[in-house]
Amino acid sequence: MMNRIVVAFILLLTALTPCAMAQLEVNIGRGTFKPTPVAIPNFEAIGVDPEVAQTISDVIRNDLESTGLFVITPEEAYIQKDLNIEVAPRFADWKIIQTDALVVGTVEQIERGGNQLIRGSVRMWDVYGEELMRFEDSNGNQVSGRRFTTTPEDVRRIAHKIADAIYSRLTGEDGYFDTRIVYIAESGPKNARTKRLAIMDADGANVKYLTTGAFTVLTPRFSPTAQQITYMSYEGGIPRVYLYDLRRARQEVLGNFRNMTFAPRFSRDGGSVLLTQATNGNSDIYLMDLQTRQNRRLTDHPAIDTSPSMSPDGRQIVFNSDRGGSPQLYIMNTNGTPRTCPSGGRDVACRITFGSGRYSTPVWSPRGDLIAFTKQSRGRFHIGVIGIDGRGERLLTESYLDEGPDWSPNGRVITFFREPSPGASPTLWSVDLTGRNLRPLLTPTDASDPAWSPLLD
Repeated sequence: MMNRIVVAFILLLTALTPCAMAQLEVNIGRGTFKPTPVAIPNFEAIGVDPEVAQTISDVIRNDLESTGLFVITPEEAYIQKDLNIEVAPRFADWKIIQTDALVVGTVEQIERGGNQLIRGSVRMWDVYGEELMRFEDSNGNQVSGRRFTTTPEDVRRIAHKIADAIYSRLTGEDGYFDTRIVYIAESGPKNARTKRLAIMDADGANVKYLTTGAFTVLTPRFSPTAQQITYMSYEGGIPRVYLYDLRRARQEVLGNFRNMTFAPRFSRDGGSVLLTQATNGNSDIYLMDLQTRQNRRLTDHPAIDTSPSMSPDGRQIVFNSDRGGSPQLYIMNTNGTPRTCPSGGRDVACRITFGSGRYSTPVWSPRGDLIAFTKQSRGRFHIGVIGIDGRGERLLTESYLDEGPDWSPNGRVITFFREPSPGASPTLWSVDLTGRNLRPLLTPTDASDPAWSPLLD
């Protein structure tokens, strides 16, 4: 029995052309891509410490540059210095230095209800179109600029929200900067690792540790509301799935399972948790309703089924199984009804991967069109994506060990963890769907098992 459980854990762990006729738009689907030049002068500080305005400006620049879609025009190239958020710039000065978009903003202190708050305002100009670019506000209305307000201790969120607005306006896609990443913070020797639950902003700032490290924790996942995390913990000596409430800083075991449970992930509506339960050496997938705490068994097969992930509409589940002889990816209907398989015929669960190698840790894209996975082949590990019909497999990374992918909320970027060589420390990375923009995510300690939150409220 224990050998089959060990196998189950192995499966689990294992642009742009200037034009005056149309507004500036970044075509991120283009085959050959040149980053779009954007100028973001330091925001004007009005009644606040200039360092606050500097911080907000720096965070916006770093957010946009991290996408690989934009290149920030250096300050030393600026010709015009006397910018005003209410006045159109001298477009000729920005054309000379080949900047396509100009972002102008202010940071000011305001009082509301007796509380001192910080407000960031932004406008953006299409340099070659010589016109103000309009944003869409939270109500879907077209506006000439955006304003965001927060408390003084949370000013970085203003920057992330402004960067999201700029990204969305230029690409036509939702941003992903005002988010958080939960992960496993690791420390200590390899044979006695301390693994704590940790959370940070998507750019690595504001790291907080949620558990003490007294018990090993693994595979954290965010709820759709970003207020709960589900994960596996060895507290009590048996691997079990837990819930952590971020608002109350409190954890609880999920269900009263007699056997070990692992590989949890929230349903798309947040009302249930998918998990794997090992019984008599066999692993199957279950769905637990968080309100009633009632279980529903989704798979019933002598093979090892694990690592479930639900489609955005909640109607399908992708999971990892060795029922075909080696770990591969399968899709089934959530209600258990038979489906027509890409390879022909009908079955309750349809296999979608047929390439050489072992596939694991599938995660359905928020867009619904792709599934990210870990692939082990010829002694190397990859993070890849594949269509839900089993077509178009693409490997985005390669390393000694790349594992545990999870999507940004807009489905454009994947985060994962990497060990570049035997005995090396695990670190967090991100890669976009092109595979070109591969970047490390810096953390204070070694790190693994990252998971991305949805956009914050």
